[in-house]
Amino acid sequence: MAEYVAPLKDMQFVLERVVGLEQVNTLPGWEEVTDDVVDAILEEAAKLASEVLSPLNASGDREGAKFEDGKVTMPQGFRDAYWQWVKAGWGNVLAPTEFGGQGLPHLVATPIEEMWGAANLAFKLCPMLTQGAVEALDTVGSEELKRRFLPKMVSGEWTGTMNLTEPQAGSDLSLVRTKAVPQKDGTYRLHGQKIFITYGEHDYTENIVHMVLARIEGAPAGVKGISLFLVPKVLVKEDGSLGARNDVKCASIEHKLGIHASPTAVLMYGEKEGAVGYLMGEANRGLEYMFIMMNAARLSVGLEGVAIAERAYQRALAWSRECLQGKPVGASGAKAAPIVQHPDVKRMLLTMKSLTEAMRALAYWVSAMLDRARRATDETERLRCQAMVDLLVPVVKGWSTETGVEIASLGIQVHGGMGFIEETGAAQHLRDSRITTIYEGTTGIQANDLVGRKVGREAGRTALALVAQVESQVAELAKAKNVHLREIADRLTAAVARLRESTQWIVATYGTNPAAVASGSVYYLKLMGIVCGGWMMARAARIACEDLEQGRGDAAYLRGKLLTARFYADHILPQSLSLATVAMRGADSVLAVEEALL
Repeated sequence: MAEYVAPLKDMQFVLERVVGLEQVNTLPGWEEVTDDVVDAILEEAAKLASEVLSPLNASGDREGAKFEDGKVTMPQGFRDAYWQWVKAGWGNVLAPTEFGGQGLPHLVATPIEEMWGAANLAFKLCPMLTQGAVEALDTVGSEELKRRFLPKMVSGEWTGTMNLTEPQAGSDLSLVRTKAVPQKDGTYRLHGQKIFITYGEHDYTENIVHMVLARIEGAPAGVKGISLFLVPKVLVKEDGSLGARNDVKCASIEHKLGIHASPTAVLMYGEKEGAVGYLMGEANRGLEYMFIMMNAARLSVGLEGVAIAERAYQRALAWSRECLQGKPVGASGAKAAPIVQHPDVKRMLLTMKSLTEAMRALAYWVSAMLDRARRATDETERLRCQAMVDLLVPVVKGWSTETGVEIASLGIQVHGGMGFIEETGAAQHLRDSRITTIYEGTTGIQANDLVGRKVGREAGRTALALVAQVESQVAELAKAKNVHLREIADRLTAAVARLRESTQWIVATYGTNPAAVASGSVYYLKLMGIVCGGWMMARAARIACEDLEQGRGDAAYLRGKLLTARFYADHILPQSLSLATVAMRGADSVLAVEEALL
């Protein structure tokens, strides 16, 4: 079974040419993050991904995490791999420098995170949750909590989690019942149950720092009464050393469709005297604070869609080159050929490749906007970039994960019957990818956020500004001498017109009929993803043409990029018509149905 190989050429091309690393390394504090520095970082990450993490992916899936008497044992090799990862310093890539982190731009961390997810998604989830906890603590935690917990979390010696969901609550956090009782010493005692806690218990580290949503006694009902607490598995003394075990325990772990090596825990708080917790920030602002973690996680989960798609494509491509079957349509001779020569297999592989590259470029571009939102010297530019991030995070999360599932499924199709057999490895990617459309907010939740908070309530200002930006660049592309660029511009012009029309319809309709907008919200999200992905591919195609004309770069790679962009324009962008149509005109049948008819 072939191991994952990081697509460094495409990652570097997108970072340095399509997105433009200068968008970020010209910002204050990042001047030394040059192309050669980034290339060296990515090459080292690629080695760990392919040599350490990838070989554990299939065995971890077969063995799974084991639960017994409140303890979780990770699959063979995972703990050693985690500590290799920690000792190499990968846990502190994004973390603040004052607590031992490297403080690198999000744009640089993004391809690294993609590699972890593609090599071993179950492994990647632990660092992802820890990074979210670090960001939340650094943003709203007290100086004392930062001093006591951040150094070990940044180094990876301790891990972190996010505790939102409860059995009766699901995605409706207004129903959270976990209670927090104030103590005389300023701490709180927590009592309650949390479910679906990724890496809520494991044997990697001696401490796990949980970020927990709970209600202080007497707090208002609904989301306005939720607070955020830091609750360590093991109490930490003022000098940073470990103390007694806290009153929190793992009751079980879930038996899941995929990501078997990632323990999804049920955690019980306060079965005895109550779990000691520390209030994060101000009382009753917990949901607001938790969104710091959730937004970071949503971008990360969107990147998981890219990662799984890349891994599924690599496996399908390798299989198609090895499997001999039949004579391709239009070929002469009777000898069986590798299936990669069959037109329909080429179509599937190009679909997988083009969508993966489009999703990658969009995720990287949003990461660059996130960096600019945080460090641009001009306040207007920071606000513009943050608005763009807010608009596109649900798109990256929703479109990329839905597309990742489709690509993993196509990977099985390329394998034929052997794809349905676990030994080929193709099925694991589909099983692992299926959760990505659900956790950190389902696709429907992302879509409602997009059409409601990000488009409807804002009267489409940011969305229409994005549309105008795409239209401006497409108009320039339409003047190109290269026929491929003109054809790409033609398809993208039509697609972005449908995005504009759909956006204007949402703005006009949302105030009077939000249910109609919600009925087609997922289609609109996919429409925006496909158009923005096409925009990224058009940018890539233009640069590839320029480099080929000037004799720069790897000619074979650049010709492949141009072909992939043309395929995307021909085969993916036309879907915009059906998506726009159903987004604007599909509500009547949805809203007319009665429960009894379902």
